[in-house]
Amino acid sequence: MSDATTLLSDELKSWIGREVSYPAREELGRASIRYFAMALQDDNPLYRDDAHAQAAGYPSVVAPPTFVVETCQYADGPPNHHGYIGHNWDLPIEGCRMIRAGNAYEFMRPVLPSDRVSVTWTLEDIVERPSSRGGTQLFVTSVARHYDDGGELLAVNRETLVYQPLGDGK
Repeated sequence: MSDATTLLSDELKSWIGREVSYPAREELGRASIRYFAMALQDDNPLYRDDAHAQAAGYPSVVAPPTFVVETCQYADGPPNHHGYIGHNWDLPIEGCRMIRAGNAYEFMRPVLPSDRVSVTWTLEDIVERPSSRGGTQLFVTSVARHYDDGGELLAVNRETLVYQPLGDGK
């Protein structure tokens, strides 16, 4: 592959290793946990009933596992041009569409309504690979580490995004 056809520029490579941290703004709250469980159509009483959660060994209700990585609790600004309010690298990639290729989660403990969750995102790697449609595509891997206000690691979210050239058909 010649430099003229590579998607992985030196400028883009310079993004590898960048980090951004978002502080907790407030406690997660019982209502947020309940709404999230309702949106998932998950009626597990651990998410709504203190007595049930305490009988299971928790101090109060707990959140569904993915709540901690999906809340965007740290968001404190207007939506971006796509309407998204969470973390976005806004990489300098032109003429490509972005596809969410997957997430791998690791949960250390359930989050509680009283937790204040901060997150640090790290752009781990950007790799250019051949595409089955011809040409190449970029694979961007980021990791988000979610912490409570005492610095305890709550969850890790490893996210992979794929950037595919639009081509002539757009």
